[in-house]
Amino acid sequence: MDARKIAALAALLADDTRAAVCLALLDGRAWTAGELARHARVAPSTASGHLGKLVAGGLLAEERQGRHRYVRLADERAAGLVEQLASYTAPDEEPSGSLRAASARTAMARGRTCYDHLAGRLGIAITDAMTGRGLLRRDTGFALTDDGLDWFRTAGIPLPRGGRRPLARACLDWTERRPHLAGAAGAEL
Repeated sequence: MDARKIAALAALLADDTRAAVCLALLDGRAWTAGELARHARVAPSTASGHLGKLVAGGLLAEERQGRHRYVRLADERAAGLVEQLASYTAPDEEPSGSLRAASARTAMARGRTCYDHLAGRLGIAITDAMTGRGLLRRDTGFALTDDGLDWFRTAGIPLPRGGRRPLARACLDWTERRPHLAGAAGAEL
């Protein structure tokens, strides 16, 4: 391990604007620099500079379509890193008093995507239901049971075989502080 590489990676997220960008991109969509600038409440030129650093550091990938530049999290590993870091933070002790902020927090906790799989209370409920029905084992990590594989097949949800991505893995939910289903099965679901 190289301490300088770890420090360089940590430095990418050690900025409020870059952290806000990465959290926004957990929704799995590609965003424009302008959209991310508005979200992070910074000037477009400021956002562009931060996006350049995140792309160069390997956390974001960019796609150009016409005159627009879209960025997204580079891959599931980048999303997992951001989600894990977010889970280490304490919940806000004094949330914003506005109705809009409270509604956004409630909706975020209720259900959202975490990169490409379900998260929030909805993701946790599905994971718990799958475990309760014997479709998912969680005693030695996350693994689909034979019944779980049959359930996906019966539901018409194809599960990719092979590849580098695990079929099922735990992803710690930063709002609920409990794991939900990720991996190929979580993405297909």
